[in-house]
Amino acid sequence: MAHVEEKMTVERWPSHPETASLEGKNKFVGFWIFLGGETALFASLFATYLALKDQVPSQDHLTAQQLFHLPLAFVMTMLLLTSSLTSVYAMYHMKNYDFKKMITWIIVTILLGLCFLGLEIYEFVEYVHQGHTFRSSAFGSAFYFLVGTHGLHVLIGLGWAVLLVIRNMGRGLSVYNAAKFNTFSLYWHFIDVVWVFIFTVVYLLGVLG
Repeated sequence: MAHVEEKMTVERWPSHPETASLEGKNKFVGFWIFLGGETALFASLFATYLALKDQVPSQDHLTAQQLFHLPLAFVMTMLLLTSSLTSVYAMYHMKNYDFKKMITWIIVTILLGLCFLGLEIYEFVEYVHQGHTFRSSAFGSAFYFLVGTHGLHVLIGLGWAVLLVIRNMGRGLSVYNAAKFNTFSLYWHFIDVVWVFIFTVVYLLGVLG
């Protein structure tokens, strides 16, 4: 009987559980409104960085070409892009009513995000040791403000994912928490897209001049 009941539950699971409830629809709309504000925030940070990236106090000060290490930035990019893929897998299993696999892929996403954040902290420490700090130049201030703001968003996303997993581990899937997991996934994709722009504008163009 238990097997039949589970099968009926799966059959009744909506094809789009994230928007199957009114709350889910509101979360979806609210996220895109929030995303508009976040886009404006990062657009202003990118504009500030581009305006100040050549503002260094003297020729002896480290420039982007001397400072940045593309291999490290590339590894960080691959980690974050892979985490975006694993979050897609998580949402795929959510839509197929497979709670365990969804949680597994979210945990993998968290681990990849932690690796990214660890490398970013390592990168910042190395730059500080080389004299590139928030107060060393306008270039330094713009760099840390842009990349640091993104890092803060990654940290918030990781905390969000951990809380979702802990809070819902014993609850299973419902249209109520499906909307929450989907909103997190959309947020995580946004973070990844922002990082692609950071990698291109800050690191790639910085090294290539």
